[in-house]
Amino acid sequence: MTDIKIGILGGSGLYDMPDLEDRQEHQLSTPYGVPSDSLVSGRIQGIPVVFLARHGRGHRLLPGEVPYQANIYAMKQLGVRYLISFSAVGSLSEEIAPLDMVLPDQYIDMTRQRPNSFFGAGAVAHVALSQPVCPALTSLLADAVQQLPGEEAVKLHQHKTYICIEGPQFSTQAESHWYRSLGAGIIGMTNMPEARLAREAQIAYASLGMVTDYDCWHPKEPHVSADYAISNLLKNAQRAEKIALTAIRLLAQTWPESIAHRALASGLVTPLEAMDSSTRERISLLLK
Repeated sequence: MTDIKIGILGGSGLYDMPDLEDRQEHQLSTPYGVPSDSLVSGRIQGIPVVFLARHGRGHRLLPGEVPYQANIYAMKQLGVRYLISFSAVGSLSEEIAPLDMVLPDQYIDMTRQRPNSFFGAGAVAHVALSQPVCPALTSLLADAVQQLPGEEAVKLHQHKTYICIEGPQFSTQAESHWYRSLGAGIIGMTNMPEARLAREAQIAYASLGMVTDYDCWHPKEPHVSADYAISNLLKNAQRAEKIALTAIRLLAQTWPESIAHRALASGLVTPLEAMDSSTRERISLLLK
């Protein structure tokens, strides 16, 4: 299957897409290692799609162990131009309650131990990241959320900042209050460097955060724990699947142009002819 344009990254609680037909597993290798798991391609309503469980099936990888470079590069190898990410997040705001959903449009990256670029080792690029998600894809994802049937409707928050921490431990209470003071609306452990790498790969990226808890800042609500977060996450899993199906259908109707699709036009500094052959091969895929 070579006509895949849409990729889905499933986070905690979303390890498969049951509606995917004509399934084919891809065990890919990239210059950055192997992805979290096999990528599974197929068709949804006749539309080619590829799915990857970010943490691997069975949830085997910590956020800091996820091979973000390999995951995004593998999506690019299969031709993906639009990437929708689903992830669990905590709320840093009174107005954002557990079981709500959030479409972030900004990030604060507090990760420390993760490779965050495809470049280096003979190739230099500096892509613009002032808008780290694709506005067109995010708007389309908002439409998909709002098309949930009445009994499954969910409160959606937009234009929020996602602070990404290294983990795997949750925040201290002092950290949680500090993150709130920075203006962050939600907290998670996976969207960085994912969004950075998608931009370098010229893939339009949007993320839907499924709120599970109030982290540990709220004086009257339970503090986050793994079992509490997963319990709330599972309540939204079927909604997430339906949102993905609607988003795929809407996307295939329009194929919107994205700021991401031309990110390297002004971002690549090293000419291809100045790279050695292996570096040129590695980088050339990103330029497609």
